[in-house]
Amino acid sequence: MENKRIYLSCPTMHGEELDYIHEAFDTNWVAPLGPNVNEFEKEIAAYVGGGYASALSAGTAAIHLALIIAGVKKDDIVFTQSLTFAATINPAVYLGAKPVFIDSEYDSWNMDPKALRMAFEKYPGCKVVIAVNLYGTPSKLDEIRDICKANDAVLIEDAAESLGAKYKGKYTGTFGDLGIFSFNGNKIITTSGGGMLYGRDEEMIKRSRFLATQAREPERHYEHKEIGYNYRMSNVVAGIGRGQLKHLDEHISLKKDIYFVYKNAFSDIEGIKMNPYYADSEPNYWLSCITLDRALKVKPIDIMLALEKENIETRPIWKPMHMQPVFKDCDMICVSDKSVSEDIFETGLCLPSDIKNTKEDMDRIVGIVRGLF
Repeated sequence: MENKRIYLSCPTMHGEELDYIHEAFDTNWVAPLGPNVNEFEKEIAAYVGGGYASALSAGTAAIHLALIIAGVKKDDIVFTQSLTFAATINPAVYLGAKPVFIDSEYDSWNMDPKALRMAFEKYPGCKVVIAVNLYGTPSKLDEIRDICKANDAVLIEDAAESLGAKYKGKYTGTFGDLGIFSFNGNKIITTSGGGMLYGRDEEMIKRSRFLATQAREPERHYEHKEIGYNYRMSNVVAGIGRGQLKHLDEHISLKKDIYFVYKNAFSDIEGIKMNPYYADSEPNYWLSCITLDRALKVKPIDIMLALEKENIETRPIWKPMHMQPVFKDCDMICVSDKSVSEDIFETGLCLPSDIKNTKEDMDRIVGIVRGLF
């Protein structure tokens, strides 16, 4: 009999989602607008401490609109950390902008403020920075924000993976001029697919909604003075999000439990380190990751293959953007000759972090990993 499949991270439904979906069907609001969309926006904004939100079809769409609102044009330079998923920077390329990648620091795996300062010295004309909170771990957001302000640059906070995480008591996604969240299927809460653009400037968010509905002018006929996009979230999908949001804090607590099961289980094996975070931050622990000392005989691929053999899903660390063939001609800013991003990618992996994992599941995973040492 095949071993039970254990996933990296997959949706966890609770039932309340159906109440909102049924309401959408019963009222025939099966469209990219409606009461669930409006309320989901308000509920997300209220959760992170006020402001305004625009519900969209994907986190990638939110970044795209954020860059347009920030005024990014062809040949403009956009900074972002290299250690991230491609969706962070792809929308800048849609606009014809030129990515410049910033190295990470070991303390959080996120953008190194020292490298960011170096980037502004080399490219003083850069007007937009996208900071990422990798795997649900907050960046050094106050320092990054201050560097952006000093250089008159717009800060877009990619909190796709970090909804519910806090830095110095403040929710991620709220430090930048604009922030984005993702509700993809494997995120801390899901709408199956979808995203949110957040900001404290109401006019910015109103403009995002305008652009997301094909930039249709308020005329009786269809009038368009600029290019728009079909980016608004479906009312049905938003209903899933409203039901999920009720359980966000519960999901974070369960993710945290998983992180510390791994941390405690591997604490006696010298050379294994968990993905780190600052003491004054509260991650949402979306994915639990480890790095292995290069001196160890066991390598990340050994762990991935051993778990795969037992029907257990893992994932490599994101391959840094500056190492991707499509971005081979882009500049990469590092504090030293050694790239921290490359080192983390080469020595790390993401462990199963699904909140439905039982104690038996976790014991099985831990046992297989420990058995390799």
